[in-house]
Amino acid sequence: MKLRKLKGPALVLTILLALWVVVLAILLFARPSFFSASTLTTILQFSTILMLVSMGQAIVILSGGACIDLSVAGNVSLTAVCAMLLAKAGMPFTLVPVVCIVIGLALGALNGVIVTGLSLPPLIVTLATLFVYSGLALAVTGGAAQSGVPAWLTGWGRGLVGAFPMPFITLALPVVIVIAALLSLTSWGRWIYAMGFNDRSARLVGIPVEKTRLILYMVSGMLAGLAALVSLAWLGSARPNIGQNLELDSLTAAMLGGIAITGGRGGVLGVAAAVILIVTLKTGLLQMNVNTVWQIGIVGALLIAVLLAERLSERWS
Repeated sequence: MKLRKLKGPALVLTILLALWVVVLAILLFARPSFFSASTLTTILQFSTILMLVSMGQAIVILSGGACIDLSVAGNVSLTAVCAMLLAKAGMPFTLVPVVCIVIGLALGALNGVIVTGLSLPPLIVTLATLFVYSGLALAVTGGAAQSGVPAWLTGWGRGLVGAFPMPFITLALPVVIVIAALLSLTSWGRWIYAMGFNDRSARLVGIPVEKTRLILYMVSGMLAGLAALVSLAWLGSARPNIGQNLELDSLTAAMLGGIAITGGRGGVLGVAAAVILIVTLKTGLLQMNVNTVWQIGIVGALLIAVLLAERLSERWS
């Protein structure tokens, strides 16, 4: 009966918490060695990159208009590669963080300009730029990783506070908190929900829909740039395929976290919880030597289960 009274973000968080408990119980039974400080560090380290990308994906989808950003994977790869090549060409390494943000933002802005300025379908546009960005990352490097990241950057990327990675504490968590606050406490956040709920009505009340969506694509690109920075600091090199599958993983996290594919409904706290659940599940399955194909299938089954539970709650209401 209590479950019937839950709806929206509260229902999603409750379901994700229940699923997380089930996953941990299964892993405790099947592989007790999974529960260690090193495993927690691994989960949070992988979660950092996916969480940053998923936050950008979530706010773009929230704005409605069939908006989506499939280019995030290519953005991460190309940004990391370009930043490293510029550093090797003589740019001071101290500028790498700024360059990652600028390049990521510029690539996101390109998506936004094409989608809002030319009124082309976001799915097709971002799918095309995914191939363009990923292809360029491979072309300019010949598929080879670019090493040479300085010690001060890898010191941050691999640093720990207890079992918690520094990038997760100093970057991923603050980003989640800031975006959650903006969506729930500011008029800008209400604009995004209004646009997603009814695009036409939002325009009629004076909300600058196209401009706002352009900004959201830029923010998504900037967060992809930050994810590229984390990959450089953690791995110590720029890998042209580092963003592989991030477009699907971030979309799964957004949907699993309660973001409505039509926009206008959901919250980023659910997305953050979904990221942790997905990475925990994948890490556990990897340690149990479960085939990658099964890992993808299990995550897909979880997504369907959450969507069915949410639909059942709507019928109860």
